[in-house]
Amino acid sequence: MALFKYCESMSEYKRLRTREVKVGNLLIGGNNPIRVQTMTTTDTMDTMATVEQTIRCIEAGAELVRITAPSKKEAENLLHIKEELRKRGYTTPLVADIHFTPNAAEIAAGIVEKVRVNPGNYVDKKKFEQIEYTDVEYQEEIERIRERFTPLVNICKTHGTAMRIGTNHGSLSDRIMSRYGDTAIGMVESAMEFLRIARSLDYHQIVLSMKSSNPQVMVQAYRLLVNHMMNEFGECYPLHLGVTEAGDGEDGRIKSAIGIGTLLEDGIGDTIRVSLTEDPEFEIPVCKDLVKRYHPERMQSAKSLPELNNLSWNPVHYQRRKTKPVANIGGEQVPVFVADFHQYSNIVPESLIAIGYHYHTETEKWSISDAAADFLFCKTEPSFALPGTLGVILNQQKWLNANDKTKCHPILTEQEYLNDEIKKSDLLNFVMLDCNGSGSNVSNKLFDKIKSDSTAVLCLSSQNINAVASVRNMFVSLSEYNIDNPVILICDSNHSNFDESLLHYSIETGALLIDGLSDGICLGYRYDESILPPTEKINSIAFGILQATRTRISKTEYISCPSCGRTLFDLQETTAKIRAVTHHLKGVKIAIMGCIVNGPGEMADADFGYVGSGVDKITLYKGKEVVKRNIPSHIAVDELIELLKSNDAWVEPPLV
Repeated sequence: MALFKYCESMSEYKRLRTREVKVGNLLIGGNNPIRVQTMTTTDTMDTMATVEQTIRCIEAGAELVRITAPSKKEAENLLHIKEELRKRGYTTPLVADIHFTPNAAEIAAGIVEKVRVNPGNYVDKKKFEQIEYTDVEYQEEIERIRERFTPLVNICKTHGTAMRIGTNHGSLSDRIMSRYGDTAIGMVESAMEFLRIARSLDYHQIVLSMKSSNPQVMVQAYRLLVNHMMNEFGECYPLHLGVTEAGDGEDGRIKSAIGIGTLLEDGIGDTIRVSLTEDPEFEIPVCKDLVKRYHPERMQSAKSLPELNNLSWNPVHYQRRKTKPVANIGGEQVPVFVADFHQYSNIVPESLIAIGYHYHTETEKWSISDAAADFLFCKTEPSFALPGTLGVILNQQKWLNANDKTKCHPILTEQEYLNDEIKKSDLLNFVMLDCNGSGSNVSNKLFDKIKSDSTAVLCLSSQNINAVASVRNMFVSLSEYNIDNPVILICDSNHSNFDESLLHYSIETGALLIDGLSDGICLGYRYDESILPPTEKINSIAFGILQATRTRISKTEYISCPSCGRTLFDLQETTAKIRAVTHHLKGVKIAIMGCIVNGPGEMADADFGYVGSGVDKITLYKGKEVVKRNIPSHIAVDELIELLKSNDAWVEPPLV
C-alpha cells in the first residue's frame, strides 16, 4: 500500500518534529530530550504525604509529576503542595489531573504548570448511551464544548500554563462513540475537537496523548493523530506516550515497552509515563531505560537504510501478514516460540520445566502448560523422548546425525541453504537471513529459492542499532518478491541488566508483532556465554510479548490502573489477591480499577471488572454492565469468583 505518513522516516531514526511547549522551567518537544514523568498515588488532601512522594519521584528522576484533582478542594490544595515543594527547593513542574470537573481545572490552571484534561469526560458525558446525532446536532455539541472549554484556555494563556489533551480509549464520550465507535479514529477526533478550539483561541502550549490498555490500539491512535495533525495543521504538537492500565510487574513492563517503544522506534514521543500498579517512583527507572535507547549518541551509529516508498501492511489497522503454513508455523496458526537452549551442554527432562513441560516419572507422561515453547534450539539432539508438541532445531551438521528427523529440523545459513550439495529436510527447514543491510542486498537466487520452497521458514535477525527498521525493510522486500513463507524473529540481548533485556525483547519483537509481521519469536541472551541464561524468565517474557500484542493468548490478562489519589482501596494488594486466585484462567480479561474515573470506560476491553465505588466498597461488572454494587471490599474477591463461575468463566485451578 502507499506509504501512510506518520513519522519522519521508516528507515532511519529521526525524531518527529513537534512544536516546543514550555511547562514551568521545562521544555517539551522540539529538539529537547524525551522527558520522563509519573503520577502520585497519595490523597491530594494529604499535603505532606503528597509532597514526600513527589520528592521521591523527583529524586528518582521524574521531570514532571502529576497529581489528581478530582474536585475543587483538591485543586485548591495544589497550592499548599506546590508551596511546600518550593520551600524545600524543588522546582519540578506539577501537572493537575482533571476528569469531569471543569471548575477544578480552572482553579488548578492558576496554580500548577500544566493541567491534563480528558476530552471524553471534561464536558461530554459517558453514560453508555447510543444517541444518533444529525450533523446540526453534532455541531451544536461542539459549540457547547467550545463554550465550556474556552474559559480554561484563557486562564492557561493568562498564567502561562501548559495543557495536555489526554484521550483515553476507554473513556470516549457517548457522542464520539455514536459517530466513530470504539476506535482509534474516535480517539483522534475526540482530541482534535479540543485542539481546534485551542488553536482558534491562539493557544498552543499543548501536549497530546492517545492512551489505551491495548498496545495495538494505542499505537494506531498515535500514528493516526500525527497524520491528521500534519494534514490539517501542517505541524505536530508534542506527544505524551503511555499504555494506560498496563498492570504491574513483568506484564506491566512488557505491555508498556511494546506500546511506548514501538512509537519511539519511529521517532514519535516527547515525554513518556509508564503506568504501573506500583509505587510511582518505580516507574521512573523503566522510563529512563526506555529513553536511553534513543539517546542521540547511540542512534548516530544506526545504519542507514533505503527509504521506503510503500508498505506491505497497514500501520493503523492490524492484519497479520498472510503466509503459507509450514508444519505448525504460519498460516492461521498462532505464532510459535523457539526456546534457545544452545548454551546447555546436557539437556535432561527437568531442563524443560523452565519452558512449560513437566515430566511425571510415576505415569511416564508429560504435562504441558499454556505457555509452553514450541521448538527447542540446542546443540545436539536430546537423549530422551520429548513431548509430542516440542520440536528440535539443530545446526545442519548436527541434524544430519539426528536419530529422529521428523522431530529434529535443520537451521541453515544463507550459504548452506543455497548449496544444493548440502542435505536438507523434506519437512521443515529454518533459514537464517541477516537483515543488517536491506532486502535489496539479498540475491535474487535466494529469494527465488525460498519463494518456491514449501519447507522453508525464514529466521530474521539484525544487529543494527535500528534493528526494527532493518527487519521491517526486509518484510517490504519479501512482499515485493511475493514471498509468503513464514517468518520467525530472532532477537538477542547482551544487556548486563536483565530489566533492560526485557525492554529490548519487548520493543524489537513487539513493534513488528503489532504490525502483524511475524509467525514466531526466539529470544537469546548473549551477555555471558559462560553461564546459563535465565530460561524460565525468558519463556515468561516471550509469552508475555505474544499476549500483549494480542497475537497468542496463554494466560489471564489484568487491566489494572496505576493507583492515584482517587483510589478507594489498596490497589497493589488487591491486584495481588485477584491474581493469586485467577491467574490460571487462560484468555479471561479482568479489569481492576481504583475508582469510577478509571472504571467502566477504561474497562472497555475487559470481560469482568472490579471497581472502587466508595471507601472500601466495590462494584462488579460484566463487560460494561453493573452486576453488583457497593460490596464490602473484604468479601469482594470471593464475589468476583462467584461472578466468574456464574458466567462459565471459571475453572478450578490445577493441583500442584
